[in-house]
Amino acid sequence: EYACEDADVTLQLKQLFEPMLKEKGAERVFAFECPLVAVLVEMEHQGIRLVSEPLREYSQQLEAEVKEIEGKICAQAGMQLNLDSPKQIGQVLFDILKLEAKPKKTRTGQYATSEPVLQRLAPKHQIVRDLLEYRQMRKLQTTYVDMLPASVHDRTGKVHTTYSQIMTSTGRLASQNPNLQNIPIRTARGREIRKAFVPSGPDFLLLSADYSQIELRIIAEISGDGGLIEAFNSGADIHRTTAALVFGVPFEGVTDEMRSKSKMVNYGIAYGISAFGLAQRLNIPRYEAKAIIDQYFAAFPGIRNYMNLIIDFARRHGYVETLEGRRRYLRDINSRNATARAAAERNAVNSPIQGTAADMIKIAMVNIHRRLAEGGFKTKMILQVHDELVFDMHRAEQETIIPIVRDGMVNAIPMKVPIEIDLGLGENWLEAH
Repeated sequence: EYACEDADVTLQLKQLFEPMLKEKGAERVFAFECPLVAVLVEMEHQGIRLVSEPLREYSQQLEAEVKEIEGKICAQAGMQLNLDSPKQIGQVLFDILKLEAKPKKTRTGQYATSEPVLQRLAPKHQIVRDLLEYRQMRKLQTTYVDMLPASVHDRTGKVHTTYSQIMTSTGRLASQNPNLQNIPIRTARGREIRKAFVPSGPDFLLLSADYSQIELRIIAEISGDGGLIEAFNSGADIHRTTAALVFGVPFEGVTDEMRSKSKMVNYGIAYGISAFGLAQRLNIPRYEAKAIIDQYFAAFPGIRNYMNLIIDFARRHGYVETLEGRRRYLRDINSRNATARAAAERNAVNSPIQGTAADMIKIAMVNIHRRLAEGGFKTKMILQVHDELVFDMHRAEQETIIPIVRDGMVNAIPMKVPIEIDLGLGENWLEAH
């Protein structure tokens, strides 16, 4: 009776929800989200092999480095400190070293010493830079280096994460228990952790396939900006090309500093970066940041036009959509509260971009998984980390698998803007990526 009730209620729900798919414009999204369930089940079951010994050795190395930097910080402070105490850190930075005339305080009345605060103060004193490094090392050690070996399954010798399709508002997959999507890749210390992730056996290699600058390419596609599309079609360094247009210099005359500033605007523009935010990130005056943003929109007017049009659409309809029709409803888009309204406007601009990137890799996963199953290949898809897919690839199948992966990712959503994939092979995840 219990089993029959399960089947009966499920059928009734299907009849209730099916007409709503069309009504809410969710048919295309459902068409790939539904088969993705089976793909994720197999990926979770496959897992990825992790060797614990390198992490144990790395933990000891980090412990020694942490003690060394603790000594440096205490020496600069002129006293013994508990570096995990925001209260003590705040007193040193603001009462003793007086790094800021009017420091911000938390609700409890303590000085604010969060990472954004320290990032802003970093140019002012070596102790702040050392504190940031200390926190980075501590987080690395406690969250990943010491915890990952405990996540290895006794029987399989692998880490089996759990994926969720419904935890993010943009449609991105989320990884839990353990979260394998937040392993740092931008720092040398963070990259060390990836060495511990290895193929399932001697006949296999790890294959990493990563979308290159995918959100920027989607901005170009959605906005239809001719300058940005042409920049991608030329195949030249996109950040250097952008800098040449923004600063009005020849491509060859772009300095590393100009490129760095343009790169920050390129990636920040989708998240509604302000002159204030850019000034903080680049440590430049606000007027200079505003001038850079103004020059950017002058060089790429299609992007400013897209932003205005999508915010207007959101105000009229209450939601925005990805290229595949995934909707994000924005209840504060017409709010009288300026802060809430501004946040909704940033989400209106960003969600179609980040959401389309999420849709694209999900469609690629479904298509690649189907071709691997149809071909009876030994190669398995084992990880998804934002814009990257990782495969446990049988060495003998390399020449067949790489074109399948590339084709599945490049053609997931047809676009005018060229889609590029960075591919790498290795005996561990770091080597592959």
